[in-house]
Amino acid sequence: MLREKDAWMMNGYVGILTIAVLLAVTVVSFFQELYVIGAICLAIAIILGSGITLIQPNQSVVVIFLGKYMGSIRKEGIVVTVPFSLRRTISLRVRNFNSKRLKVNDVNGNPIEIAAVIVFKVVDAAKAVFDVDQYEEFVEIQSETAIRAVATKYPYDTFTDEELTLRGNAEEISSQLTKELQERLKVAGVDVIEARLTHLAYSTEIAQAMLQRQQASAIIAARKQIVEGAVGMVQDAVKQIEKDGIVELDEERRAAMINNLLVSIVSDNGTQPVVNTGSLYQ
Repeated sequence: MLREKDAWMMNGYVGILTIAVLLAVTVVSFFQELYVIGAICLAIAIILGSGITLIQPNQSVVVIFLGKYMGSIRKEGIVVTVPFSLRRTISLRVRNFNSKRLKVNDVNGNPIEIAAVIVFKVVDAAKAVFDVDQYEEFVEIQSETAIRAVATKYPYDTFTDEELTLRGNAEEISSQLTKELQERLKVAGVDVIEARLTHLAYSTEIAQAMLQRQQASAIIAARKQIVEGAVGMVQDAVKQIEKDGIVELDEERRAAMINNLLVSIVSDNGTQPVVNTGSLYQ
């Protein structure tokens, strides 16, 4: 693999001034019939002129001469570099890549739709040019591959907190995706700044069934919480009644009171009290 290095260059304004002087000497030489000197000055001016390069901020120019990598230039402005060389401009600016919606199976085999946005920039122009073919296309393909790889390692959702999920652990999944992408893209001289999921859903063929499953789980969880709260309330009520000596309860009446209180608290509908005014026969 190539390592980025600095290419030979000189200040562009100095180079332009030198070319102007050489052209002036050429003109004077031709008028004085000093054709050899004029031809030499003209040749040098043409050679230097072929190396004039304009570089914008956050760009790198890769210099190639006769098929050999001569180095890169990151200095913005106008410079003169290796004459008659091929120069490729690579942007070092931060860029976004929005992946397509991919259909994959999570670790449980459930089909899901997933997409992500990748924030990246080129940090080594030589690798981006020579180590991969069309680095932008390489970033696109490897990003989709990494998204698929991460999606197959985790479940879409789970009803316990014992494992990471794609839906419930966004930060951890983003960190894992960024790490996976960096390993794949470092060969292209690309630095991954951030990777985040932008779309996550069950595939259409199972979406309705999974929605019913989520609703059922939510109902069960709510019922469990209601029952736990009701038991605590009944325990407190019975203890308070017995502590204050409001009434003495034997085991049978205590069980009946607990049963009535639980039914009253847990019931979905408002309970209708039955008032006992005493027995007709004493």
